[in-house]
Amino acid sequence: MNKNLNRRQFVKKTLFAGAGLAAFPTVLPATVFPGKNRVMPNDRVNMGMIGVGGMGTGHLRSFLGFDEVRVVAVCDVKRDNRENARKITDEFYGSRECAAYNDYRELLARNDIDAIMQAVPDHWHALIGVEAARRGKAMYFEKPLALTVEESKILRGAMNRYNICFQFGTQQRSDQHFRFVTEMVRNGRLGEMQRIIVGSAGFSPEPIPPPQEVPEGVDWEMWLGPAPWAPYSDLRSSRQFTLIDDYSLGCLNGAWGIHHIDIVQWALDADNSGPVEVEGTGTIPAGIFDTYQTFEVEHTYPNGVKVIHIDHISARRKYPRFNIPSSMGILFEGSEGWLYVARGYIDGYPRSLLNEAIRPGEIKLPYSNDHRRNFIDAVRTGIQPVSPIGSAVKSEIVCQQAYISLKLGQKLRWDNEKEEFDNERANKMLSRPMRTPWHL
Repeated sequence: MNKNLNRRQFVKKTLFAGAGLAAFPTVLPATVFPGKNRVMPNDRVNMGMIGVGGMGTGHLRSFLGFDEVRVVAVCDVKRDNRENARKITDEFYGSRECAAYNDYRELLARNDIDAIMQAVPDHWHALIGVEAARRGKAMYFEKPLALTVEESKILRGAMNRYNICFQFGTQQRSDQHFRFVTEMVRNGRLGEMQRIIVGSAGFSPEPIPPPQEVPEGVDWEMWLGPAPWAPYSDLRSSRQFTLIDDYSLGCLNGAWGIHHIDIVQWALDADNSGPVEVEGTGTIPAGIFDTYQTFEVEHTYPNGVKVIHIDHISARRKYPRFNIPSSMGILFEGSEGWLYVARGYIDGYPRSLLNEAIRPGEIKLPYSNDHRRNFIDAVRTGIQPVSPIGSAVKSEIVCQQAYISLKLGQKLRWDNEKEEFDNERANKMLSRPMRTPWHL
């Protein structure tokens, strides 16, 4: 009785925390709950969680909510994070069975783990993904895909070689508003597509902090891994690592942009292609955050459609329709109307567009209303998840194109078949060296 009460309290607490559990969890023999919806023990997916800071802990709580899932291990280079995640897991299951690791390779070496969730800094994505693929693990893979185009292509090769079930963490593909707008565009309801504007995130600069002592329980050498050595600071090791060039591409990519760019790719039926030209301008502030704070990048697709990717502060100044609370959104402009979509918000003109429905015989995109559930269903049934590796690479490339064009300060042309620029300097930026001994 007390155990069941504790489970109900856990779920209630988690729901209020915004983790979005899909069902009341039970890890009991299937015979306890007879009926067609019961979960047999051999149908369960044993999962390991790699990277259990704020984002990773949110994923952990959500995956704990699936009867089909058993979390058996967690991993983080910060002791407090992994011990907190182990405590959450053990308290949920009423056991002391969850293992905690500092090194992801020890977790991946376990033969009893079927799938992983990874939510680590961007510069680690490719290394962990390739090793997990080699070990045959299905993956729920936090965005962005990798730090470079070359790493993304290597990841794709590993997923395909080992036939890995892969779900990219662009969860807007599992959101009804984004799917509706995408289907409207794909079915020509806005007429001829003329322009798409993506309002992305921005940030405030921070001065370079003085070196700090590495806190007890933090494996700073492992946190840095393949990235250039740098002294420890709280800003580097926090969620704001996404704004530092050694680890991420900032707001153009993992700090927000990849989400909306992925939806644009979906709407333009470009999961196997992408833009052929890119150019733009941007500013990098002084301080520790050395990615683009303000930017405006124009991508041109083969059909002539222009996609403008801009930070949301600049978007508000330049494009009136972004002067709303949800200014980090996407504006689709066609010859017969427009639709604007952001998280929890949708608008359009004429207003009748918002009440339309996709008719029989029209294009309907894969349906998912829960990105993690879609992943688990794919692991168990073999269906393709809504954000597979192929589309993930192409969306990643769009963000990488923008960053490289800004860095070089020039217009670039891209070959979608060869997946390279027509510019030697730009092509050299498709990869980065890794710090010894790390390599792919």
